[in-house]
Amino acid sequence: MKIGGLGERLANGARRVGRAVRRHPVLTVLAVPLALAVYVAALVPFTPSIGDIKKAKQEAPSVVLSADGKELAVFKRANRDWVKLSDVSPAVTEALLATEDKRFYDHHGIDFTRTLKAAINTFHGDVQGGSTITQQLARNLYPEDIGREQTITRKVKEAITAIKIEAVYSKDEILETYLNSVSFLYNAWGIEMAARTYFDKPAKQLNTAEAATLVGMLKGTSYYNPVLNPERAVERRNTVLAQMVKADKLPEADYERLKAQPLKLDFERQPEFNGMAPHLAEYLRRWLLDWADKHDYNIYADGLVVKTTIDSRMQADANEAVKRQGDALQAVAEVEWGSAKAGNYGTDPQAYLTHRPKDGFSYYWATHQDLLNGFVRDTDEFQALRQQGLDAKQAVEKLKSDAKFMAELKKQKTTLQAGFLAIEPSTGHVKAWVGSRDFNEDKFDHVQQARRQPGSTFKPFVYGAAFEMGHQPNETLMDQPVAIQIDRNQVWRPGDIEGAPTNEPMTLRDGLAKSKNTITAQLMMQVGPSRVASLARAMGVRQSKLQEVPSLALGTSPVTLKEMVTSFATIANGGNYIEPTLVTDIEDRGHNVLESFSAPASEPALQNQAAQTLLDVMRGVIDYGTAAGLKPRFQLTGDLAGKTGTTQDNTDGWFILMHPNLVAGAWTGFNDNRVAMRSSYWGQGAHTALMVVGDFMQKAEKTGLVDAKAQFAAPHLKDQEQPMVQGVKDWWAGLFNGAQPSTADQQPAEVATLPEVKLEPPVLVPPPQQADVIPLDSTRTDTTRSMPAVAADAPVIVEQPTRVPTYPRNQEAGRPTDTIAGTQVYRQQEMPLRSGDVPAPPSPSSSYNSVMGNNGGGTPSPATSGGVQVYQPRPLQPPPSAPSSSRSTSSGYGNSDGANSAPPAASEAAVSAATGSARESVPAPVHHEDSASSSNTVSEASGNATSAQ
Repeated sequence: MKIGGLGERLANGARRVGRAVRRHPVLTVLAVPLALAVYVAALVPFTPSIGDIKKAKQEAPSVVLSADGKELAVFKRANRDWVKLSDVSPAVTEALLATEDKRFYDHHGIDFTRTLKAAINTFHGDVQGGSTITQQLARNLYPEDIGREQTITRKVKEAITAIKIEAVYSKDEILETYLNSVSFLYNAWGIEMAARTYFDKPAKQLNTAEAATLVGMLKGTSYYNPVLNPERAVERRNTVLAQMVKADKLPEADYERLKAQPLKLDFERQPEFNGMAPHLAEYLRRWLLDWADKHDYNIYADGLVVKTTIDSRMQADANEAVKRQGDALQAVAEVEWGSAKAGNYGTDPQAYLTHRPKDGFSYYWATHQDLLNGFVRDTDEFQALRQQGLDAKQAVEKLKSDAKFMAELKKQKTTLQAGFLAIEPSTGHVKAWVGSRDFNEDKFDHVQQARRQPGSTFKPFVYGAAFEMGHQPNETLMDQPVAIQIDRNQVWRPGDIEGAPTNEPMTLRDGLAKSKNTITAQLMMQVGPSRVASLARAMGVRQSKLQEVPSLALGTSPVTLKEMVTSFATIANGGNYIEPTLVTDIEDRGHNVLESFSAPASEPALQNQAAQTLLDVMRGVIDYGTAAGLKPRFQLTGDLAGKTGTTQDNTDGWFILMHPNLVAGAWTGFNDNRVAMRSSYWGQGAHTALMVVGDFMQKAEKTGLVDAKAQFAAPHLKDQEQPMVQGVKDWWAGLFNGAQPSTADQQPAEVATLPEVKLEPPVLVPPPQQADVIPLDSTRTDTTRSMPAVAADAPVIVEQPTRVPTYPRNQEAGRPTDTIAGTQVYRQQEMPLRSGDVPAPPSPSSSYNSVMGNNGGGTPSPATSGGVQVYQPRPLQPPPSAPSSSRSTSSGYGNSDGANSAPPAASEAAVSAATGSARESVPAPVHHEDSASSSNTVSEASGNATSAQ
C-alpha cells in the first residue's frame, strides 16, 4: 500500500518536470552548463593556490653544513639530481611530446580535442587517458590535493590545477619540472637518476632508443620495467619510436633499425646521497622536522641552512678509521672462525686482510647449528611460512635450503659493526659521529640508538664516587677472590682472567689502571650501587636505565656510546657536565638567522678535586694499564687518559680516550650479541675499539686538529704516592715473613719507570669451557685452597637454602656475628694462631693504619676463608665541600648507617652458607681482562646482574 503510494508520487513529480522542460526549453539547456560551472567553482578552493604553485617553483632542499662550511647532508623529497632542460638529451623531449602530449605548445593546460576523443573511446570500451603533460605534472606535484582515484572530481581538480600551473610556469619550465619529478622505480626520481640507474650515463648522453625506453616506462613503470619485464619494455619502446615517426621526429629507416635492437641495459641502483655523516644526518632530520613543524617551515622545500658543530676534517678521519680498522677486524673474525685451527698472524689486524678465507665463519656455523636454526626462526620469512601451515621444523628446513636467503642471513649476523663519537669537552660540541661501518648496509646508529653493556668503561663511575667521598688513589684493597652475597640463593664472585689474584694489597690507582674486577667490586660495596648510579646519571648516562645492583660496577647495564663519551667528557671538563651540542644556527635560504643555539650551561656533576684525581688515575690506563699499547702503536705523545672495556664472551669492545682538546670513544661488536670474536685476545676492547680510536687520534695529532702538547689541569700524583705504596707492601711482607727493613728508609725513593710495552702475538684459545665442579664438603677442614676465578656475577645457587641476608637487606637478628659490617662479604671463624704466626695489627691506630694514612678503603685481615678476601670498610663520610646536587647520595651497600651499626647475633646457618658448607653450582666460564656478561642472564626479579669487568 505504502510502496504503491510512493511510486505514484514519483511518477507525478516526473510528469511535472517534463511539462516544465517542454514549456521552458532554453532555460533547461542553460541550466546544464550553469550547474557544471557551479560544480567546478566549488572545487577550486580544494586545489593548490597560485601562491603554493609559485612557492613550488622556488622549492629548495635544506642543507646541513659543518662548522668549517662543508656540506654534510641535503634533505630533499626524493633521491633525485635536478637537471636543467638544456642538460637533457633532445631525444627525451621529442619522445615525450610525441607520446604524451603532441599539442603541448598549443594548449593552456588542457587539450580539449584529446580529452573529447579519450572520452568517446572510453565510452566505447577502449579506456584512454586524456591528460596533458601539465595535468600529469599537477598530479605529481600535488597528489594529496588532487588524489589518484579514477573519478570525474579528480579530473576536474587536475584540469583546474593545470590551468594555474600554465599561468605561473613557462612551457620549458613545465617540461623541466615534469622530467625531474617522475619516478622510474628503484628509488630513482627524475630523468637524470633514471639514466644513471638503467644505462649508467647522464641524461644528456641518452640516445634515441634509450630515451624511448625510459619514456615508455611512464605509462606503467612496474608493467614496463625493463629489468623484470624486458619483452614488454621492448614492445613499449618500439611503440614510442613509432609515435616519433608519426610526429616527424624520427626517420622511418632509423625506426626500422632501432626497433630490432635489444635493450642494452647497464643497470645499477643509485645510492641516495647521504653525505659524510649519514647517521648524524638522519638524527638531525628527525630533530629538524620537529623544529620546522613548530616554526611553520618545510625542510624539503624552504631551503633551510643548518650549521653544525661537526668538523669535516675530523669526520673524514673518523670515517676512514672506522672503515680501515673495521675491515681489518672483520678479517680477523673471518680468519679465526674460518677453520677449526684458527690462524695467528700477530697483533696487527691489518695483517689478517691478506689471509681472509673464501668462506669466512664456516667453522663457526659448523659448530653452532642450533644457533643458526635460532637465527632462522627469528626471521620474518620463517613466520610467513608458519602462517602458510608449515610446522617449525619444516619452515626451518625450507629456508635453510634457500642458498640466497642463508647467505644474506649469515652475512647479516657475522658483519662486525662499530660506532665512533668525538666531543670537545670544554664546550660539549660534537666533532665527529660515525654510526656504523657502512650506512647503506646498516642504517642502525651505534652511537645514539644501540644500547650495549659497557664493561669496564663503567668503572670510572665507581672510582669517581669513591674519590668524591674522600678515598685516595693510594689506598689499598686486597687482590684476593671476593664473594658477595646477592640474595638468599646467589653469591657474586667477580674474578679476573688476566692472572690469578696476587694475594697482596693493590692500590685503587692500579686497580683501575689494570681493570681489576676484585678491587672494583670491593670498592663498589663501600661506595654503594645507588651512589654510583646517581653519579653516572649526573655525568651523562641520562637516557638508559641503570640497575642499582653490585654488578653495575662492572658495566652490566646497557648504555649508549653517546652517553659514555659524554660522561668521559664530564671528567675531562673538571667534573662539569655539558649537554652535547650539534646545531649552532638555523638560517633561511637568504642566510638570515632564524634561531641560534648557544652552548648549554655546565652542570656540576662530580666534585672538581675528585674529577682531577680520577683523570690522573685514568692516565695509568694509557701509561701502564690495559691500554699501554696505544701510544707506541700509534705514536701518540699527548697527555692522555682513558679506559678500555670488554663484555663477557668477547661480545662488546669499548675504548674511550680523553685528551685536553677532545674526548673520543668507539664501540665494536656484532649486532646480534650471540656472535662474538673467537679468541680472548681479539675479543678485548684494548685490541678492537682501541684500534679505531688510536687510528683517528694519530691522524688528528699529525694534522694538528688536536694539540699534542696540551696538558690537563689535573696534577700528576702517581710518583708522589709510590713511597706510601712501598710502605704498605713492606708491612704486608713483614706480617708473614718477619719484619724487614724498608728500602724506602735506607735510600731516596726512585721515580718509577714505565714497563716496556711488548705487543706479543695473541694466544688463541678454544671457546671457554665450564670449570670442573668441586663439591664443598662441610666437614672438610682444609680452608687454604684457592678459589677458582669465576666470571663476575656468576650466580651460585644454594641447593639447600639457608637463612642469609638479602639485597637490599634489613638488619636481621639472624645475621652471623662474623659478618663484615656494611658489606655482605663473609668469612669463617679465624683459626687459632700457631707458634710463629705474626698477629694482625691490634687496633685502627696500629702501624698499618699509620702507613695507610688512615685513608684506606678498609683494614685487610690476614685471615682468609677459602681464598675469600675479608676487609673492614671504614664508615662512609660525605666530602667536606661537596657541591649541592639534586642527585641522590644514598650509597646502597656500605651506607653510613649500615657500616656503623653493630652486627646482630650469630647465625651458624648463614656462616655455613657463606663459607661453603652448602654445595655450589657450576661456576661461569672464566673470561678475559675486563669482561661483562651478556644481558641475557640478568635477573631483574632478584636485583642481580651477571658479570662485568
